[in-house]
Amino acid sequence: MSKERHDKKSPQTANAIARDKAKQRIQKAQLQHLSPKDWALKIAAGHREALSRAITLTESQQARDIEFVNDILQELHSQNGPRDCWRIGITGVPGVGKSTFIEELGMLWAQQQLKIAVLAIDPSSGRSGGSLLGDKTRMTRLANHPNAFIRPSPTADSLGGVTRGTYEAILLCEAAGYDRIIVETVGVGQSETDVRQLTDVFLLLMLPGGGDELQGMKRGIMEMADMILVNKADIDEAHAQETAHHFRNAIHLFPPHPSGHELDVQVISALSAGDLTVVSDTLKYLMHAWLDNDWFETQRSVQRVQLFERQVQRLHLMNQFARQDFVSKWNAIAEAVKIGKQQPLDAALKWNKATRKINP
Repeated sequence: MSKERHDKKSPQTANAIARDKAKQRIQKAQLQHLSPKDWALKIAAGHREALSRAITLTESQQARDIEFVNDILQELHSQNGPRDCWRIGITGVPGVGKSTFIEELGMLWAQQQLKIAVLAIDPSSGRSGGSLLGDKTRMTRLANHPNAFIRPSPTADSLGGVTRGTYEAILLCEAAGYDRIIVETVGVGQSETDVRQLTDVFLLLMLPGGGDELQGMKRGIMEMADMILVNKADIDEAHAQETAHHFRNAIHLFPPHPSGHELDVQVISALSAGDLTVVSDTLKYLMHAWLDNDWFETQRSVQRVQLFERQVQRLHLMNQFARQDFVSKWNAIAEAVKIGKQQPLDAALKWNKATRKINP
């Protein structure tokens, strides 16, 4: 009887799966033929497929895709204007519990009817370019919440733990109505400066470990942080408190924070709702304080100029490599460096001279 019931249900299940797949294919086909204005309308209306595909285009190296994304962003800007949204960067050593922290904090906000987007940057293989893209499996509760959107992206050949189009992905998520946008980096040891230049507030998560944690910690990463959170206090509260004490002592040696606030060090457990509420309240306090003293807009203004400079450099290189004569010159010089015939600096100077001759 059990087998008979199973057989009767199987065609229905197969039909349902087939219908879902057909629906997805139709939606993708429809999106491919949309104008930037129509695509922008779908994103603003909360269409996740449109948002996801637009973010995919931000990672493209194709000029036509970059221009199309720009057209979408211009449409969204003209339709919606700026939104009240927090951009939050999160980094920490491997094993510190970033995914758990993000999921629990995200669930706290989602239950408050806030919309949460997580741009989780996964480390890519330096050899194959492959990426684990595991954040959706590590944040299953948040991934399944209707108020949350999780987008894992590979770093590929990008330095700093962010992809080429992360800023544009943030703008797309904002336009789609998300109130909190979290950018999770690959972890301490990469250059975290890029993430600091994309976000309003930067959180550094650390493990309990006493003074030893300071030994391998780069001062620059601590100076970039707006909050230091010593996580996993539920496992070892004494060491967590000791670690926080060492951090507080070290902070006194740093220059004042440009926003005027004192760097906050908290001992937390990502599994404690009370601790996460304190973190959320502290973030709210910082945002309001920075809006009042103009640091919020000052920081975003500086970031926009920095991103403009980076985009000019990126597009300049893309335009060069679109020409066969540039590619030939590049390959010849790169081969000379590879076999040791030229030093990197000498090769770079010759590359610049060659490009000036080709494109004066």
